[in-house]
Amino acid sequence: MKTLYYNGILYTGDPENPRASAMMVEGGQILWVGGEPGKSHGWEELLGEAVPENKVDLGGRFVTPGFIDSHMHVVEYGKLLQEVPLAGHTGSLGEVCKRVKAFIQENHVPEGTWVCGRGWNQDYFQDEKRFITCRDLDQVSTEHPIFLARACGHVVSVNSKAMEMAGVTRDTRQPLDGRFQVDLEGNPNGVFEENGVSLIKDAIPAVTVQEVKEFILAAERSLNSFGITTVHTDDFLSLNGVDYEMILRAYRELEEEGRLTVRICEQSQFENLEDLKEFVEKGYHTGTGTDYVRIGPLKIISDGSLGARTAFLSEPYADEPDTRGIAILTQEELDEMIFYAHSHGMQAAVHAIGDAAMEMAVNSFEKCLRRLPRPDHRHGIVHCQITTKPLLEKFKELSLHAYVQSIFLDYDSKIVESRVGRERAKDTYRFGTLLHMGCDVSNGSDSPVEIPDVMKGIQCAVTRTSLDGTRTFLPQEALTVEEALAGYTVMGARASFEEEKKGMLKKGMAADFAVLGGNLLETPHDRLGQVPVEQTYVGGVLVYERNPGC
Repeated sequence: MKTLYYNGILYTGDPENPRASAMMVEGGQILWVGGEPGKSHGWEELLGEAVPENKVDLGGRFVTPGFIDSHMHVVEYGKLLQEVPLAGHTGSLGEVCKRVKAFIQENHVPEGTWVCGRGWNQDYFQDEKRFITCRDLDQVSTEHPIFLARACGHVVSVNSKAMEMAGVTRDTRQPLDGRFQVDLEGNPNGVFEENGVSLIKDAIPAVTVQEVKEFILAAERSLNSFGITTVHTDDFLSLNGVDYEMILRAYRELEEEGRLTVRICEQSQFENLEDLKEFVEKGYHTGTGTDYVRIGPLKIISDGSLGARTAFLSEPYADEPDTRGIAILTQEELDEMIFYAHSHGMQAAVHAIGDAAMEMAVNSFEKCLRRLPRPDHRHGIVHCQITTKPLLEKFKELSLHAYVQSIFLDYDSKIVESRVGRERAKDTYRFGTLLHMGCDVSNGSDSPVEIPDVMKGIQCAVTRTSLDGTRTFLPQEALTVEEALAGYTVMGARASFEEEKKGMLKKGMAADFAVLGGNLLETPHDRLGQVPVEQTYVGGVLVYERNPGC
C-alpha cells in the first residue's frame, strides 16, 4: 500500500534534495520525496500516476531520517533496564547503597540471588568521591551477591558474598590485562578493573535465549522512543555463559517473529585470534545477514575508560601519576587480529580512548594496509578521545572511520583536564577537526554508558557544553546542526557500508524516519536536547508514538 506523508518539514540529508514537504512510501521503501518544505500542497503535480491509498498529515512537523547509533550495547542496555536503577540517579555513594537495598526489598530478591546494576560514577558522588568497596556493599547485604558496574563498564564493585561465590580470596592471582584492588592487609576490597571483572562475572549464572530476547525487546522500546532505527551494537561478550551464536539466534528469532523494531549491525567482539578464526571459518564476515540483522566489523577492546583511569595513555595520568592505564592487548596481538580480519573480508573497529591505545591501533592498521592495500576498508577507532596532532593526521592518511560519542562531553568535559593535564587536553575530543579533515565521523551513545538520547547527543555536539551548562570544552570543535544530524544518520550508514540503503530520505532507501516535536534548524542550540521525538517509523511501520491517539 502506498502511503503519502505530507505537510511536513523534511530534512532529507540528501545534498541533491535537502528539504521537502512530502514523501511516498511503499513496501518499506521510499518511492518519492518532494514538495516545498512547510507547505501542505505543491506536491500533487509531482506524483504522476503514483496515487496513494493512504495519506498522513505531518502537521508541519520536522522529519529526519531515522537515527543511527553507531556504537552501543543493546543486550547490556536492555539488561540494565531490568536491574537496580543507578544510571543518572546516584549523586552519592550512600544513595547507591540505598537504591540497592530498596531494590532487594521491593523485588523480594531471594538470598543467594545475584543483584546487579550499572551506572554509578564516583566523580558525581557528593559524599565521598571514590570507588565503592565490599565494605560499603556488605552493609547492604551479606546474603545476596552484589555486582555493580561503573557507568563505563570497565570497573565493577562487589560485596564479600559475590567474592565468596566467585572463589576470589587474598590468594587469587592478579589477572592478565586487568586487576583487582586490595586493602592494607592484602585482601581484595571488592573493586575489579578491566579483565579482572571476569573473575566475578564468570560466577554469575548464565541466562536463557528467551531472557536475551527480553533484554533486546526492552532495549528496542527505549531506542525507538529516541528516534533510533538502526544500532551498531557490541553484544557477543555481554553476558556470562552466553556465546555469540545465542546472541545471533535471539536477534534472528525476533526478526522472524516480526518483533525486531531496530536494525542490528553487530560489532563482533572477540578477545583472541582463535575465537575470531572460528567465527570467520563458520562463514561470518562483514555484511553477512539481512537488512535487519547483519554482521558488522570485528570489534576489539584495546584499553579502558578515562573516568576509571584505565584508558591507556602515553604519559601518566595528571591526577594519578603512578599509572598510565591498562593496555588490554599487546601490539603483536592487535596486529594479528586486525590483519586476519582484514584479509578475510572483515572490517575492524578498535575501542581506543587513550592516545597510547590509539597509537597501537593506528600502527596495526598502517601495517595491515601496507601489507594488503584495500581502498574502501572503513576500518575505524571507537571513541577517539585522547588524540594528538600526529594521530589526527593518521586518521586522514589511513581513511579511518571515527566512531565518536558527543554525549560523553557532558561528563568528560568536567574531568579531562584533571585526568590528562591542560596542555594535553587541548588535542582531545577533536570531533570537528576530524570531520573537517574529511574523515567519516559517526555518532553514538555507547549505551548503557550513557542513555541513548540522540537529541542530547546533538546538543553536546553543537554546543560542546555539558547539559547543565556549567562547562564548555574546546568550543572551536563544535559542529553545525546539519553536521551533527549527519553523524547520526548518513555517517552511521557509511560505517556499515549501507549509505545506499538508509541514512537519508531519498528514493529507493529504507523508509526509516523520525517525526520530531520541534524544528532542529530553528531551535536554540542549548535547548536541542529538549526536542521530543513524536513518532518513529522503521520500514514504513510506526514503531513508536509519544502520544497515541492524539
